[in-house]
Amino acid sequence: MTTATPRTAPAVLPGPNDACWCGSGSKYKKCHRGADTVEARKKGPDTNRKGVRPGLVSPRRVVPLTIGRPDYADSVAGRPSRSRNEPDVKSPDVIARMRRACQAAAQVLVETAQHVRVGITTDELDAIAHEAYLKRGGYPSTLNYHKFPKSLCTSVNEVICHGIPDSRALEDGDIVNLDITIYLDGVHGDCSATYLVGNVEPQHQRLVQIAKECLDIGIAAVKPGRPISDIGRAVEAHAVKNGTSVVRAYCGHGIGETFHTALQVPHYYEPEADTIMQPGMIFTVEPMINQGHWDHRTWNDDWTVVTADGLRSAQFEHTLLVTDTGAEILTVP
Repeated sequence: MTTATPRTAPAVLPGPNDACWCGSGSKYKKCHRGADTVEARKKGPDTNRKGVRPGLVSPRRVVPLTIGRPDYADSVAGRPSRSRNEPDVKSPDVIARMRRACQAAAQVLVETAQHVRVGITTDELDAIAHEAYLKRGGYPSTLNYHKFPKSLCTSVNEVICHGIPDSRALEDGDIVNLDITIYLDGVHGDCSATYLVGNVEPQHQRLVQIAKECLDIGIAAVKPGRPISDIGRAVEAHAVKNGTSVVRAYCGHGIGETFHTALQVPHYYEPEADTIMQPGMIFTVEPMINQGHWDHRTWNDDWTVVTADGLRSAQFEHTLLVTDTGAEILTVP
């Protein structure tokens, strides 16, 4: 009698809509994807590979009670009570408030980015951003969101997204993404950009440039009457043409009075993303572009997402309003 050898997950995992590696015939997202994600989180960072390592995280910064705050701000669990089923098409009042919040978010990003340099810690950047939010009368949307401990995300080198600011100093040749979201006038404005630190190698400068181009191409694909999937189709085509890949596990999202609504915006071609874009919709486009494979791992802090192969990742993000002819970029300073 012989027994079959159990199949184990490969080093490079399939896409969500590809056949699962186990041979079941089901799509990966409906089969082993959840279990593989849990297993990756258990492993945490690969300490045998040189790369970004977690530092010390300082205590949560204080927001004065005079600042308007989202419902999760003072919650022990950090979970928003507001429904994710906020309408995709916003009212004129919400659109007006979103314009103000998004402009403020863009200003905070510019103000914080001016301090990016060799030797500054990501925690110091968090302190700068925190004060910039408060100066504009806004609350840092990430602070205590599902218990996230900081006022922005700082994702360095192979960190794809959700990097927690800490005591690590930026080094010559790093790249760092600053992800800013402000809660102002009862709505959230969200944007991010990747910056070069000191003397960055040409291949990494190229990655950052491709990521910016992917954002621009994704925005150009926003057209009323067309499906959301057009955005991912355009972004993925440009990324692949340039020898890079698009992260699949994280995507753009609807935004407004709720930080993340149910609307999702994949940055790779997903035919099931068939929601038709309509004037008045507001959502983010924020492609995460990897030098190598699009697969990811999550550190055991349950937040920091890194590339599975240790190669670098870059991202840019804007919040957009769908208009009668295309897209209005709301996150401009």
